[in-house]
Amino acid sequence: MAKLPTSSSELSPDGPVQPWYKEVTWYHWLVVIIASAGWLFDCMDQRIFILAREPALRELLGDVSDKMVKDWSGWATAMMMIGWATGGIIFGMTSDRLGRVKTMVITLLIYSGFTGLSGMSRTGTEFIIYRFLVGLGVGGMFGAATTLVAESVPSRFRVLALGSLQALSAMGNIIGSLLSIWIQPGKDNFIGNYSGWRVIFFVGILPAILVIPIMLILREPEVWKEAKRKVKEGTDPSKHIGSIPDLFRDSVLRRNLLVGVALGLAGMAGLWGIGFFSPELISAALEGKSQEVIDVVKGRATALQDVGAFFGMMTFTFVAAFVGRKPAFFGAFILCLVTTIFVFNYLETEMDAYWMLPIMGFAHLSVFGGYSIYFPELFPTRLRGTGVGFCYNTVRYLAAGFPPALMYLRTAMETHGVDDPFRKAATALSFIFALGLFALIWAPETKGQPLPE
Repeated sequence: MAKLPTSSSELSPDGPVQPWYKEVTWYHWLVVIIASAGWLFDCMDQRIFILAREPALRELLGDVSDKMVKDWSGWATAMMMIGWATGGIIFGMTSDRLGRVKTMVITLLIYSGFTGLSGMSRTGTEFIIYRFLVGLGVGGMFGAATTLVAESVPSRFRVLALGSLQALSAMGNIIGSLLSIWIQPGKDNFIGNYSGWRVIFFVGILPAILVIPIMLILREPEVWKEAKRKVKEGTDPSKHIGSIPDLFRDSVLRRNLLVGVALGLAGMAGLWGIGFFSPELISAALEGKSQEVIDVVKGRATALQDVGAFFGMMTFTFVAAFVGRKPAFFGAFILCLVTTIFVFNYLETEMDAYWMLPIMGFAHLSVFGGYSIYFPELFPTRLRGTGVGFCYNTVRYLAAGFPPALMYLRTAMETHGVDDPFRKAATALSFIFALGLFALIWAPETKGQPLPE
């Protein structure tokens, strides 16, 4: 992608080039806003789950040990990630074959509907099943939203639009955290006989309203329509729309796919296997405090973690635009490794949570800003949704093993008398970020390049 021109005086061989923002119409802004809202509410659901999973399972499982609750929390997270991976594959292909807009509608209704049903769970098993189904919708939204934006906006606006889409997802996390301060998940009988965790899941139904502007305003990208037409009318039987085998047949696409998977696994496993266990870290640090106090600290601290995430993704966007994608990823993964080890070893007090978690959030989510920018640049239009969905979501099958692995390591270390086993287990798993650094050896630099057709 060409850099954003800084003034109208920049020249091309044909004369002055107008500023990039003059190419952006109201429709382009609406595409970014609506697509960002779809992903924003998706992330709000994720944050609600992270904050409510422990009190939900504590109530649903009945009189069981704290270890049992934490183990079930790990499995619930893993099952949602498996659903996420499955939905990413299915709906990635769907977005290439059926359309970006239609896929957004389907995935939005799935994740909002089953979030509401999570609040109706009667057993731990039922809760986990609903979380798997939520994951199907969550996994499909990202690929559809990013490919829609990438193909709909002018090329000089693309990196800022995609970076903003991912950065605004932090607002969804912040909304979820702030909701948990008002609707405390651990509070019994918050409304009538409904505990706080049930009520906060019911709120997760509301994003379904976004279906209305999606259907009324958004249009399928012209480049997608043209690519679909060319494949239908083409004579090359080896080219298909939304085909996973096609990603492996071509050597360049295969390399890009494997690079994307490695980058995605490093960030996904680090965030969901370690970073998103910050509420449990707060519980460990504030042991002895009342549950009400702990809930409030969790809500505030995770909101601040998400504020850090917003600035991390925006920082990545500007570094990627003006320096390059590979340098941005390199700096982000180094920061992920250092901050994760620091926070999980030194967070001890309420005030520590308020300043340490934003730093970790900045690091962990910065790479996710890179995914929204970089992944669509690796694949041609006929395979873009499939490729993005594969890189961003398939890795969750592997990353899904990290939450249970964290709990297994914690238990094993505790059995062997290791001090602070939860913190030490998180430290050991944090070296997954090194995988992202290793993958950059083969990663192509796409700065200044048009989207492949």
